[in-house]
This record gives sequence, structure tokens and C-alpha cells, in this order.
Amino acid sequence: ELSPTLQELEVAVLDARMCNNSRFWNGGIAPTMICFQGRRQGSAPSKVRSQREGDSGGPLVCGTQAAVAGVLSFTGRGFTDPFQPPVATSAVKHKKWIQRTLR
Repeated sequence: ELSPTLQELEVAVLDARMCNNSRFWNGGIAPTMICFQGRRQGSAPSKVRSQREGDSGGPLVCGTQAAVAGVLSFTGRGFTDPFQPPVATSAVKHKKWIQRTLR
């Protein structure tokens, strides 16, 4: 069931080389992606069940000013599968395109 209240999850960014390891995403993580995990064991973003549900498209923010660092793209089959952690598209790597598009 979806919450009517905005939710947040404290996460830690994972090393991209580790995420591309054959035990994890097996080379599927591009340089424009950010791999992360919930700081509390067993915590993870909601898996997408349909176009209207889940956390895909939600922001990945950092810093005290809450700057957008990325947009949640996909997760593994299991909500908290440690070998397929959630992945966001990096907003920083697309900054110039975003600025051009918003003009």
C-alpha cells in the first residue's frame, strides 16, 4: 500500500566496481549510474509494481541543502537483495543536458 506521506531512506553509495562485479550487476552499471544501499540492514526503496507505484523516478539527494544527485532507476528482484542493490541515474553526469533542456 502506498503511503500518503513523503518517505525518506538514508542510503550509502556503493563502489561502482563492486556493483559491476559478477556477483552483483555483472557489468550492467554504466558510469552514469549510482549504485546504493539502505544504511539499515533490510531497508530498500519500494520495488515498482506498475507505472504508478514504487519509488522509481524518485530523487536521490545528498548534502545539507538536499541537492539532487540522481533519479532512482531500478532495483533487483527482491526488495533488499544485497547482490542487486538499487541503481539511480546520475543527475550530475547529465547536468549540462538538464540545463540545456530547462532553458
